[in-house]
Amino acid sequence: MRISPRGYRSWRSRPISQRCRTDMKVLAHIREQYSLSLGSYGRPRMTMELKEAGLAIGERRVGRLMKINGIKPVRTRRHKVTTDSHHRLGVAANWLDGDFVAAAPNQKWAGDITYVWTSEGWLYLAVILDLHSRRVVGWAVSDRMKKDLAIRVLDMAVRLRNPPPGCLFHSDRGSQYCSYDYQKKLQAHGLRPSMSGKGNCYDNASVETFFKSLKAELIWRQKWPTRRQAEAAIFQYINGFYNTRRRHSYLGGISPLAFEAKVA
Repeated sequence: MRISPRGYRSWRSRPISQRCRTDMKVLAHIREQYSLSLGSYGRPRMTMELKEAGLAIGERRVGRLMKINGIKPVRTRRHKVTTDSHHRLGVAANWLDGDFVAAAPNQKWAGDITYVWTSEGWLYLAVILDLHSRRVVGWAVSDRMKKDLAIRVLDMAVRLRNPPPGCLFHSDRGSQYCSYDYQKKLQAHGLRPSMSGKGNCYDNASVETFFKSLKAELIWRQKWPTRRQAEAAIFQYINGFYNTRRRHSYLGGISPLAFEAKVA
């Protein structure tokens, strides 16, 4: 390698440079935040976390350290169709019309159902988001994708938020949301129904984005032996990470709860 013995001995006895010491300190913080974020943070969100921790650091340095040390999000997927729109039930107009911005809490809600594969079979997850802060205000799971699952989520959201009359509730055209019992519940709570266009997943993009984050950051990372284990992990993700800690680019890099507190 064309290195002299004297030069090698000099290099061995030379103290670690200040830059290397700083990199080692930053890397320790990166590993900690990567673990706390369930391995989901890339360079931009990781930089925000480090700056909030008091480190004067830029995205380029964070990106370099993450790349050298193999720190990056992992994503895999499995697909199952959950929307049953082949029915003769009534369908509401699309009053949301792709406008996912809400000026205040409890003006616009959006709900949907997704799935989680376990060794015991499919586990179905229904959620409702407040589009003002993207906060999950209601959620429930079941081994069957029936209307009672959607109704339980709606009851939870109403108990938590007590929405005013006229709050818009947007969903797809699934039979769970079009059922007479569900529409009756919406009417009783003063919620105004809105439904996506036929076969258009982009009409409910906010909830689809949440499902993508949940699966990429939790569900797809491991196998789930039982439905109960998956349910416990989802509970921890929603209440211990997504609503309380996860940085959301739409909210300016803060969590839904922090955004609501800031606005209030």
